[in-house]
Amino acid sequence: MRSPTDHTARLRGAAVGASSGAVAILAHGLGGGATLADGSALALLLAACTVIGVVVASLRPRHGLAGTMGMLAAGQAIGHAALSMSPGHHHHSSSPAMLIAHLVAIPVGAIVIRAAEAGMRRAVTSVRRFLLALGAVLAPQSNRMRPRVADDRAVARRLLVSPGIGRRGPPATAARYTDLVPA
Repeated sequence: MRSPTDHTARLRGAAVGASSGAVAILAHGLGGGATLADGSALALLLAACTVIGVVVASLRPRHGLAGTMGMLAAGQAIGHAALSMSPGHHHHSSSPAMLIAHLVAIPVGAIVIRAAEAGMRRAVTSVRRFLLALGAVLAPQSNRMRPRVADDRAVARRLLVSPGIGRRGPPATAARYTDLVPA
């Protein structure tokens, strides 16, 4: 049974956001765009990749590798659009090198991200098992006491420890004769 919380969501979101930005810069450079984008384009790219990473981290991966590929494709398209909005952007058509870079980066990136998720799950599971085993070894042995057996000594000890003052009042036989006394 799978856990309702996905511990690898942050890793997946950071990886998709970072790789979307990196591939957008690489493909943009291969496509004939400015090799070094200006500050406003990089700020827009950073903001877009951060939003992509947060959105991907908040989604549950329902479709496996295909879903990760779709998230990467959307992230790269948004990253490329962010770089295309820079004032120094002059190319208006997509070159074959740019398209090939995007198309190769999508499945390769998705496979790497899914492998990192599986590796992280295995590492976390191994650490948890190790800590549980370490805790079982270091746990102190419980002091098991023998069950007490009631005997006459326990009754005698209770009488010796008791204050000796019980319920106050006349004995039961004296209570019957008090009714005979004239008032």
